Amino acid sequence: MKQVRLAFSNLSHDLPASIVVFLVALPLCLGIAVASDAHPFTGIIAGIIGGIVVGSLSGSAISVSGPAAGLATIVAAALTKLPSYEAFVLAVVIAGVLQLGLGIIKAGVIGRYIPNAVIKGMLAAIGIMLILKQLPHFVGYDKDPEGEEAFFQVDGENTFSEIIIALNMISPVALLIAVVSSVILLVYGMNSLKEKKFFQYVPGPLLVVVVGVLINEYLLPASHQLALRNEHLVQLPIFSGAADLWAGLPSPDWSEILNGKIWVTAITIALIASLESLLSLEASDKLDEQKRISPPNRELLAQGTGNVISGLLGGLPVTSVIVRSSANANAGARTKMSAIFHGVLLLFTVLLIPELLNKIPKSALAAILIFIGYKLARIELFKMYYKKGMDQFLPFVITILAILFTDLLAGIMIGLLAGLFFVFRSNFRSALAVTIDANRYLIRFGKEVSFLNKPLLMDHLEKIPYGSSVLIDATRSDFIDRDVIELVNDFIIGSVSNNITVYIKREHHNQKEIFVDPYRHEIT
Repeated sequence: MKQVRLAFSNLSHDLPASIVVFLVALPLCLGIAVASDAHPFTGIIAGIIGGIVVGSLSGSAISVSGPAAGLATIVAAALTKLPSYEAFVLAVVIAGVLQLGLGIIKAGVIGRYIPNAVIKGMLAAIGIMLILKQLPHFVGYDKDPEGEEAFFQVDGENTFSEIIIALNMISPVALLIAVVSSVILLVYGMNSLKEKKFFQYVPGPLLVVVVGVLINEYLLPASHQLALRNEHLVQLPIFSGAADLWAGLPSPDWSEILNGKIWVTAITIALIASLESLLSLEASDKLDEQKRISPPNRELLAQGTGNVISGLLGGLPVTSVIVRSSANANAGARTKMSAIFHGVLLLFTVLLIPELLNKIPKSALAAILIFIGYKLARIELFKMYYKKGMDQFLPFVITILAILFTDLLAGIMIGLLAGLFFVFRSNFRSALAVTIDANRYLIRFGKEVSFLNKPLLMDHLEKIPYGSSVLIDATRSDFIDRDVIELVNDFIIGSVSNNITVYIKREHHNQKEIFVDPYRHEIT
């Protein structure tokens, strides 16, 4: 009951946010389906399920689910290997069941081990990628679908070459609509206007879409040469009603249940979709103004249920999608009702007003996405991580570059490896501290000293000159590896011939017998 009251008390925030997410999700659902070599409506099905089903079951207030660009290449490859699309959606159902199993065994904890620098790098990379990928649509070059994510394209071009081509094929009206849309969004971003009632009740992206449609509709009768045509507009399939829609939904081909390729595809989708969902969930929590922490195992259960239902209805795989989630957060969503409402909007607009939606210019939507991208990759974020030091800044930048020049999942893996390397490097350094004052040496052990610290300790011990005094402080150590103990003991024994005085400082009872000290000093 408390959750119901909370949901209704935040409708003034969640309803406008759901409209923004709907406007962002609609072309992306279609574009990802096209990029996956599937029917465009399969992306809409996944978007509806991601909003209504996953949104209802998820524990996140901000995260929004639907078809993801990260799975587009996997879907396209699977469709060439499997006997039919019906066989593919069977793999989606099985993938959902596997995700349910991962949630039951509490595998969601994996997402908690992702370094913050990698998560923030992923968000910044998504922002930059949105800007770069939407620039062609901004100027009216709509050859490639909106859902493309990888750096290298199937047509032999890449992200930057596509922009160069687009700049040579500018559509004046598309550019005009995009510029007007950008001005509207910039005005909405002015702090002095945010308190005005008009700006509170009319979402900026909704006004952008309305103005874009009106500009193009005004030009249609006046100039057939300049006005935007179908390829520059949203293109939804038209259904005569719910019965027509239901009749067109493909069903899983259960006769292929023993096909090994089905299971390989299902396992691949389950693992990648789960990983992307957990990463997006962590990133969404970072965007949440209230800093709520979403339960990852519940997210796996929600995603699994969503994929089972999406597969049964003939839709694409579903994951948590950071582009939609960031749009949701930036639009001011407070509860999960925003995600649910966006799914409802997808369903009803596809059934009731597809002709009206097909009048929306893609350049207006591109302006919205570029504005979202700018917020995700703001300059202040780079400055903040630079001030934190290279151990934070380098994983952040490596993650960004890796995602931009590969794709989201490959880039995250590279960024994660870089992040873990710097975490390991920091922990490695903190295990051993050496202070030198003339011929006096202080070697202080950290809380845990493993065999990996042995080479560094050996290097320091070998450099201690004849006649020096050495204090080895192990009072802070809960664990010292036997290899390190043996190295210290060998140094103590050998110090006699080098006239080196060794002091051992120790407090824990379990350290009493670990260092040899038959004739040396001991500080207790």
